[in-house]
Amino acid sequence: MTDPLAAYLWLDDPADALDIIFCVSFFRGLTPTDVLRRFTASDEPGEEVAFEQLWDIGGEPAMEAEGGHIGVVQANGWSVAVELGGWTAVLSDYAADLSRGSEMVAICRHDYAQDGFVYAVDGELVTGFVPPLPSNGWGSDPNRLDHALRKLGVPTEPVGDEWKAEFGRLHPFKTARSFALAAEITGVHFTRDFLDFPFLAGPIASR
Repeated sequence: MTDPLAAYLWLDDPADALDIIFCVSFFRGLTPTDVLRRFTASDEPGEEVAFEQLWDIGGEPAMEAEGGHIGVVQANGWSVAVELGGWTAVLSDYAADLSRGSEMVAICRHDYAQDGFVYAVDGELVTGFVPPLPSNGWGSDPNRLDHALRKLGVPTEPVGDEWKAEFGRLHPFKTARSFALAAEITGVHFTRDFLDFPFLAGPIASR
């Protein structure tokens, strides 16, 4: 049987190309230009850059929720936005605005604070949680993703006194599992190949 996490294990490696703080968000039916305008709050066309150049125009110097740069690429009917050093799309207020007229999945890895997973549809935050355990989730329908979570071996009911054991089991590959969950929803597999494509980039607007 194929390991559903195998394609995403590189994202759990502290030395990977995205580093230890990043946010990746997926938008159904929007073009990269549409997505860029939502983040930048501007009609500017953006700049096409190689992935490595995102570090030069955003990345570590930003390291904050407001500001920094976003890079967007299209894949299989979705646009995928990469924010290096930031976590804008998993913030509840931002997620609602970013998802209007679309369906959005956002994943944040943050080794100095907390990770995040958000699923929002047309301005409504449907479910969000802090990986690896979704039992303390929030949103209008926190159980919407239970079937997909169970397929990935994640318990969807409160685990009581077993939470430490479950946390310990799931934590080592929490980021890979979040991206596998995103793939269950979107059909988009965020593999290393994405980093070979040009990204449409621009500055994230402060709010």
